[in-house]
Amino acid sequence: MIQLTPHMRILVAVEPQDFRRGIDGLCRVCREVLEADPAGGSVFVFRSKRGTAIRVLTYDGRGFWLCHLRLSQGRFRHWPGQKGAARCELLAHQLQVLLAGGDPEATRAAPLWRPIVAAGAM
Repeated sequence: MIQLTPHMRILVAVEPQDFRRGIDGLCRVCREVLEADPAGGSVFVFRSKRGTAIRVLTYDGRGFWLCHLRLSQGRFRHWPGQKGAARCELLAHQLQVLLAGGDPEATRAAPLWRPIVAAGAM
């Protein structure tokens, strides 16, 4: 079972991918395009060329998980990243918004880390 936690590193491929590729093909994309180790514990997210499906790839220490979400109608309208960039990073709650069809960059959540200021230090 895959569970998204706040400490996970989530890398999103900005450019759409050919979903005829299986696990090995997507692992190659992770190494060559995203410049990350597919067996390193990160979560990798890919979008189909038509924008109707998303694949999530991760390694749990025993083997690879490949999850596929295809919309029955419509497309994923929002995709993170900037043109020309190979990848971008998301937080766990942003990936959940993306999988629900929302805009992950428009979420407003509390930061994961805030500096603690000692009383009287101001």
